[in-house]
Amino acid sequence: MLRKLSLFPTATQIAASIAAGETTPSNVLHEHFTLIDEREHEVHAWTVVDREAALEDAQQLERATSPRGLLHGVPFGIKDNIDTADLLTEYGSSIHTGHQPGRDATCVAGLRLAGGIAMGKTVCTEFAHRAPRATRNPWNVAHTPGGSSSGSAAAVAAYHVPLAIGTQTNGSVIRPASFCGTYGFKPTRGVISRRGVLQTSKSLDQVGVFGRTLEDVALLTDVIGSYDPRDIWSYARSRPKMLEGCRAEAPVEPAFVWLDLPYHDRLTTDARAGFDEVISVLGATVERIPVSKNLIGLVEVQQVIHEYEICHHLETEFAEHWDMVSTSLQPVVERGRTIGDDQYNEALQVMASAVEYFEAFFKDYDAVIAPSAAGEALKFGTGTGDPVFCTIWTLCGLPSLNLPLLVGEHGLPIGVQLIGAAEEDDRLLRTANWLLNHLQSDLD
Repeated sequence: MLRKLSLFPTATQIAASIAAGETTPSNVLHEHFTLIDEREHEVHAWTVVDREAALEDAQQLERATSPRGLLHGVPFGIKDNIDTADLLTEYGSSIHTGHQPGRDATCVAGLRLAGGIAMGKTVCTEFAHRAPRATRNPWNVAHTPGGSSSGSAAAVAAYHVPLAIGTQTNGSVIRPASFCGTYGFKPTRGVISRRGVLQTSKSLDQVGVFGRTLEDVALLTDVIGSYDPRDIWSYARSRPKMLEGCRAEAPVEPAFVWLDLPYHDRLTTDARAGFDEVISVLGATVERIPVSKNLIGLVEVQQVIHEYEICHHLETEFAEHWDMVSTSLQPVVERGRTIGDDQYNEALQVMASAVEYFEAFFKDYDAVIAPSAAGEALKFGTGTGDPVFCTIWTLCGLPSLNLPLLVGEHGLPIGVQLIGAAEEDDRLLRTANWLLNHLQSDLD
């Protein structure tokens, strides 16, 4: 079932209100502290909320003679696998209890430079992988928020903050955004620097964002997207202008494609019905095509790369603190240790071929329309959900976006995912804007 999007003060609106003198950064913080106090005891989105430091930052901004940047006075949350010089960063693991980085990650530094106020650190799963933590889904606390960016998605969904940053190595931004009913955006690999982010896969780790609107995630990505020579995937070419893209009018009706992938049989009945409805509303703008042989096996390729690399990147933790590694992560490590260099290098070659395939593919289409997850959020304690609906797109570094458009049979969100061409994120966001307006007019 399609749903109308809820209205609540957004990051863009908050920044505009502060700039117009209608409110202050301190007032904005107190409003969000109240929302945290109301629900954090049941949502558990945060490892820490540093109210004193946030208020000090707000007061500094209030003394400024002009706005510091595009997010002047806007609070945000930071996933616990992203370094912060003033807040503990424990990577979701007791192995790193009390760990204090010496500097901010590049993306955090960019947010502060733009006037954003760090509210605190949000919960992530163990080493941003599998084992869930305490965070619950704000829509229904009997359900999971997804992983691994569980706290970031839940904090935005519970209105604790208007913006949050997370990471995705498989489906860790798009799936939690789907489960929690927020916008989630993972831009093209290399748009946002990963310096200062826990490395679990040098080939696959990517930074993503959460917000309440398409405009908000576009603005946030513009703010933190930058070239960083210390990140092997970062590129010095000009970047897509995200906010301009999401505000632009599509010159013609976009061309969508639905790929009939073999794992679509994992969709729940209500999710399948919702996608049938979306595709029906879009009509001739959507082409349904069978899966290409070029895509067969890419899910396994992603697994080989991820498991091989996590074993190498976290070799010390696994060797010296094996008894502190969860029973859900231990089998992953054991499999990764059996992967040889030849198998790993072959997987990297297949990944490179898949990237080339999609370079040609998107000459014919503006966006792939796909599920973000199998359906509604699972019950808490049964896992964080299946990431397979994001795997291929993350492997290939393609920009991916969750739109909170559907509601399942239990009243929980189900997201619609759009995937675009690499380094054409602005085109993807423009297409998403067209889609939102088209579906909204159908609801009205």
